[in-house]
Amino acid sequence: MRVAMVSPLPPARSGIADYTVALAAAMSGLAEVEVIGGSEPAGGLRRFDQVVYQVGNNPHHVFVYEMALEHPGVVVLHEPNLHHLVAERTIRRGDWDGYLREAEYDGGEAALTYARRVQAGEAAPDYEGVPMLRRLLERAKAVIVHSRFAKERVEAAGFRGELAVIPHGAWTAEADRMAYRERLGLDERTPLVGVFGFLKPYKRIAVVLRAFRRLRRVEPRVKLLLAGEPHPDLPVSRMVRDLDLLESVRLTGFVPPEDLPGLVAACDIVLNLRYPTVGETSGSLMRALGLGRPAIVSDVGAFRELPDEICLKVPVDETEEEILFEYLNLLVSRPELARAMGERARAWAERECSWERVARRYVALLERFR
Repeated sequence: MRVAMVSPLPPARSGIADYTVALAAAMSGLAEVEVIGGSEPAGGLRRFDQVVYQVGNNPHHVFVYEMALEHPGVVVLHEPNLHHLVAERTIRRGDWDGYLREAEYDGGEAALTYARRVQAGEAAPDYEGVPMLRRLLERAKAVIVHSRFAKERVEAAGFRGELAVIPHGAWTAEADRMAYRERLGLDERTPLVGVFGFLKPYKRIAVVLRAFRRLRRVEPRVKLLLAGEPHPDLPVSRMVRDLDLLESVRLTGFVPPEDLPGLVAACDIVLNLRYPTVGETSGSLMRALGLGRPAIVSDVGAFRELPDEICLKVPVDETEEEILFEYLNLLVSRPELARAMGERARAWAERECSWERVARRYVALLERFR
């Protein structure tokens, strides 16, 4: 079976680029896979038995989205919301007519009325309320998602075709923990908490910093690693300074893919909080679980589906900061408990989310359409 896989590729700063590289490698022994990282290849797509589109909700995926509309295939939705992507290919290009058209097509008259307010500068786009999925779903031959939560969102958007839940793959190769701790100037006894990926407001960075400040009062040695690009809407450096955490928090900026496994392995605890969420699955979290890191996540969306024995789940209500602090204090003060949780996480990732297992499920689905 000849498979074209359309996706951004490294060095694009997209976790889906890393996902595609790992998946294509795992599928290579089961099918003839060609990865397309830009325009349509010479000779077109007709020479392939299947075309798989890896679609994410950011500018890196505009070409994937447009190719999927023109040449329908199997769509992998890494989150069941494409509003940011649609805004990128319309509003950011000055095409307000296109944006209004897409808003009405996806959400009807109410969405169109609201979009006109956005055009007038009276409101921000309704990124969460209008998912902008309908047009792509109507063209898709089949859809793959990573969670039951995402599946329900796709069904709610009206899709009635073949819809499969295939877990996100997990990277489980060993990384040199001590080498990266030495790069960070840490010995083995210094507790290190890590947050990975683009530092957007919905990753609850403000809550993390406040809970971490409380943690320092009971464990002064603890350090926090914020490993990702800053977001213009979140002044992280100023927040760290205002909370008097300059000596305890390390901001790395963008982390090259080759350094990510080592930095994750260097951590004793990994945080992956999200709210609001539109159903995304975190690649950096899957890497942390695969490397046997104990994790704390938000008790919401797809994260709620993770087994309770491999991570701790924080509510997204008024108790969020207090419970996050309690969980951090528990794992830092009882490292044997943290290690046991990490070992369970790694075993789960190897059993349920190995790239080989994911690849077999992809191929089984694709074979049904030949």
